[in-house]
Amino acid sequence: MSVACCIPLVECVSCLACVRWVWKKFLYTAGQESENWGAATPEEFEPIPRLCRYILSVYEDDLRNPMWAPPEGYGMNPDWVLLKKEYTDTQGKVSPYMIYLDHENSDIVLAIRGLDMGKESDILMLLDNKLGQTTYDGGYVHNGLLKAAQYVLEEECGVLRGLVEKFSGYSLTFAGHSLGAGVVTLLTLLAVNNREKLGGIERKRIRCFAIAPARCISLNLAVRYADVINSVVLQDDFLPRTTVALEHAFKSLLCFPCLMCIMCLKDTCTLEEKMLQDPRRLYAPGRLYHIIVRKPFRFKKITPLVRTAVPVDGRFEHIVLSCNIISDHAIIWILQESQRTLTCMLEKEPIMKIPVAQRMERQASIAKEHMQEHMAAIKRAVALDVPHANSPPSYGTFQESESEEGENSNV
Repeated sequence: MSVACCIPLVECVSCLACVRWVWKKFLYTAGQESENWGAATPEEFEPIPRLCRYILSVYEDDLRNPMWAPPEGYGMNPDWVLLKKEYTDTQGKVSPYMIYLDHENSDIVLAIRGLDMGKESDILMLLDNKLGQTTYDGGYVHNGLLKAAQYVLEEECGVLRGLVEKFSGYSLTFAGHSLGAGVVTLLTLLAVNNREKLGGIERKRIRCFAIAPARCISLNLAVRYADVINSVVLQDDFLPRTTVALEHAFKSLLCFPCLMCIMCLKDTCTLEEKMLQDPRRLYAPGRLYHIIVRKPFRFKKITPLVRTAVPVDGRFEHIVLSCNIISDHAIIWILQESQRTLTCMLEKEPIMKIPVAQRMERQASIAKEHMQEHMAAIKRAVALDVPHANSPPSYGTFQESESEEGENSNV
C-alpha cells in the first residue's frame, strides 16, 4: 500500500477517534462519578441548608431585613451574630465573614462568603497559587487561601477560644462557599493542628462544611482530614472539578466554553495513575456530598438524592459538559436545592418523630460507619501508593492518622 493511500486512512481513524471521544464526553454525566457511593441520611445532611443560609447572611447588608428571605425554619437570629466583618475590616486579606452563636443547634459558626469578581483582593488571593509553592502537614495546599486562613485564625483566635471555653458542649463549625470554602478548609487544618490556641478543643468538636469548594489541598490531606472536613457539590458544579491553573481560568473568561473543552480533553488524556502519583495536584477536600437533582438530558427536576463517600480515586476528576455548570455553583441555588433535598429526605424518613434515645443511637451508628469508611479510604490511599503516604511521622502520614483514630476509637 502506498503512502498516499495510508494518509486518508489515518485521517479517517483519527476523525473516528475524535468523534468517539466527543460522544463519550457528552454522555458523561455527574451522576456517574458518585453512582457507587452510599446514600446520605437526613441526620448527617441536616446542617447543610442551615449553614448555606448562614453563609448567605454574610452577603446581607441588613440582617434584620434580608434581601434573600430565608425559608421557613432556616432563618437566623441577628442577636446571635457576635461579629461581622466586611472588606474594609479585613483590608482585603480575606473575604467578609461573620461569627454566629447558634444556641438552637449548640454550634459556634464562622462563615465566610464566596468570591466577589469586583474585588481585586479576592482575585489576587485565588491567583496566589504557584505549583507546589506551599507545603503543610505533609501535603500541598493553595498558598493564597492558606494566607487568608492564617489571617482569620490570628484575628479571631481569642474570640473563638473564649466561646469554646464558655460553651463547652458546642461544636466549632467553619462554613464557606467557593473562595470561602477553600479558606475554611485550610482554617480547619490550622485549627486541628493548633487546638491549644482554641482552648484545647477536642478534634471531634471541630467540623468544616465547604460548599462548592475550589480544589485546595493535596490528596493525602483530603483523605486524612475527611473526619472533620465535608465538601458539598451540587450536581454539575464546575469549580470542584477545575484542575486548570486559576490564572488561566480568569484569562479565559471571555471564552469559557473553550476552556472547558480544553480541560475535558486534558483530563481525559491523563491516566488516573498519573493523577494519583502527582503530589502537587489539588483536590476537593474531605468527605464528599454530591446532590443529584436532575437526570441527564432532561430539564425536569427529579426527586433529589444525596450520595456521600470518602473516595481516593474518582474524586471529581472530569468536567461535566452541561448548561448548569455555572448555575450549580451559586450559593442561593445550592441553598434552595439542599433545602428541597432535605425536605424530601424527611418526608421519606421523618427523624423528628423518632424517640430521642433512638435518634442518638442512630447518630452514633452513623459516626461509627463514617469512621470505618474513613479508615478504609486511608488504607486504600496507602495501597495506591499516594505520595507522602509512607513519609516520616514528622511530615505527616496516613499511618500516623490511622493510629490516632484507632486510639480515639478505643477511648
